[in-house]
Amino acid sequence: MDAPGCILLFGTGAFATRIACDIAATARHPIRLVLAGRDEARLAWLVTACNARAATFATAVRAEAMLADMASAEAVEPVIAAARPDLVVQAASVQTASVIARSGDAWSRLVAEGGLSATAVFQALLSARVGRAMRRAAPRALLVNCCFPDVVNAMLAGLGLPISCGVGNVGILSSCFAGALGSSRRVKVLAHYQTIAAWRRPRSERGGIAPPRVWIDDAEITDVHARFSDVQLTPEPAIEVSGSASVPLLVAMATAGTDIAAHAPGALGLPGGYPVRWRDGTLALDLPTGLSRDEAIAWNEAFEARNGLLVSAAGEVTYTGVLHQRLGAFSAALAAGFRLDDLETVHAEMAALRARLQAMPA
Repeated sequence: MDAPGCILLFGTGAFATRIACDIAATARHPIRLVLAGRDEARLAWLVTACNARAATFATAVRAEAMLADMASAEAVEPVIAAARPDLVVQAASVQTASVIARSGDAWSRLVAEGGLSATAVFQALLSARVGRAMRRAAPRALLVNCCFPDVVNAMLAGLGLPISCGVGNVGILSSCFAGALGSSRRVKVLAHYQTIAAWRRPRSERGGIAPPRVWIDDAEITDVHARFSDVQLTPEPAIEVSGSASVPLLVAMATAGTDIAAHAPGALGLPGGYPVRWRDGTLALDLPTGLSRDEAIAWNEAFEARNGLLVSAAGEVTYTGVLHQRLGAFSAALAAGFRLDDLETVHAEMAALRARLQAMPA
């Protein structure tokens, strides 16, 4: 049997659990799955559950746990050094994904009106700490960020951290579309997270939302909403699909000699989501014939340019559109943007604003 690849998974919430359990049940290569978090009882259960699933489905996965306090990069570093991972999957966040379906307070209203990029600082914080620790403790390991990767991965890249890709978003749509067609090999999807909202609504309410770009057998279709009108997502995070969509790629990235086509948000630190290919130990964009890299990046970046968050080559973060306006109504200083190097300080300021808004009615 081949030596197992090691996946170190930070987080014990619903999304991390889905990923861990799906790895345990489906991995076609030997995997040492190290689950890291601060809740010892939860970790013990997840190890038990993953090893049980591995036994049930006869996979060569073996789970173990490590306690990890993610209060700082210095606290994370010993865990990474001890695990010796090939791949680090970071799924812990100080902003729960449930915010997309929450209502009733001023913070949830800000997110609903201004967009999820309002949460980017919270989503980036722990992933940046993990990335900084990896540079010292596991410089050859690959990093996959599960926390709002369409936007956050560009922030991580701007910090010079070793980001490979993310999980979710474009993977949700590509998997659902492939499921509707009955084949994953025929579909390539270019999708920013803002294009997903249509499929969270009933069919009759999907107009006015920009669709993703979809190719079937290398030919782009123009009726995306109509062609996939039967696809229906829940208003809540679609972890039943987004977690599983990532698993074949994660397993491939942790093992040698695997060639796989997939979809990933934030690939190579780029904005939005893309078709990708993992081959010979390298992740690359796998774009349809006739679509250039520059065109694909520009199409995705345009969403955040209209409304959201942009990261400049100089490491400056700028809020745009409605988000800039709504944020400015509460804090002109935060709405003015920030330098990526100031992420920890800005997080503290944004956390204070979030706490204040959560105490206010919408």
